Amino acid sequence: QVQLVESGGGSVQPGGSLRLSCAASGFSLDDYAISWFRQAPGKEREGPLCISTTDESTYYADSVKGRFTISRDGAKNTMYLQMSGLKPEDTALYYCAAVEGQSVDLTTPLDEYDFYGQGIQVTVSS
Repeated sequence: QVQLVESGGGSVQPGGSLRLSCAASGFSLDDYAISWFRQAPGKEREGPLCISTTDESTYYADSVKGRFTISRDGAKNTMYLQMSGLKPEDTALYYCAAVEGQSVDLTTPLDEYDFYGQGIQVTVSS
């Protein structure tokens, strides 16, 4: 069964850090560009926040550049989003996504990805 399952979400104070994980099954992330999206309550989905291509190039949206880091572990078939310097406006449901090949950029919408997870909540609040 092909699926992406996020974990690692939760609540954190402003300025804090959190690492999201996204485990893939049924396919190899090595062959896919991977990304993270998010959707805050009452707002449109935002993203991709960041992209990691199959040649290991990475790209970040201005809203997260310098604070978020996308990575992958081929041996574990898992992707990660390391978030630091979190702000209340980072509060959202975060989704991981994967698309075969490299034909994506920071304007590619989630529905053009091959697979995406159910989402995991991140809340930044004091």
